[in-house]
Amino acid sequence: MNTARSSLSPLLVHVIAIVVVIAVGAGIGTMIGPDDWFRSLNKPVFNPPAWVFAPVWTLLYVFIAIAFARTVLRDPRGAAMQVWIVQMLLNWSWTPLWFGLHMMWGAFAVIVALWLSIVTFIVLTRKSDPVSALLFVPYLAWVSFAAVLNGTIAAMNS
Repeated sequence: MNTARSSLSPLLVHVIAIVVVIAVGAGIGTMIGPDDWFRSLNKPVFNPPAWVFAPVWTLLYVFIAIAFARTVLRDPRGAAMQVWIVQMLLNWSWTPLWFGLHMMWGAFAVIVALWLSIVTFIVLTRKSDPVSALLFVPYLAWVSFAAVLNGTIAAMNS
């Protein structure tokens, strides 16, 4: 066993992962959130109310963080860990593109890549760690919806 990994208890790894993932996600959302530009956009009837996003993302970030902890404890240099890192970077880059730079189609490209990375993580972990794969299923569902919403808003406002 890797001594760097063994120095932290699995519970502590999970707690740190949850705190960091939620803190970074919330920090990005707080610094670069919906503004007058976003409020002025035409939106489809299925656009959720603003209050839905924070609780949904908080729960999803808990699931994403638990999957991280399980993956880093199991195989910190494996393909699943690499894909987890990619999906997290894509996840965290969407908000600055959409809300900060107002790049609706650029954000759409990122969310499609994010969707693909989530599917890849699920495929990579479904046999070796089915719990982590299942934790990503609600995330996949939400990002699927968000991609449709992103694309629809971009099309309605192009």
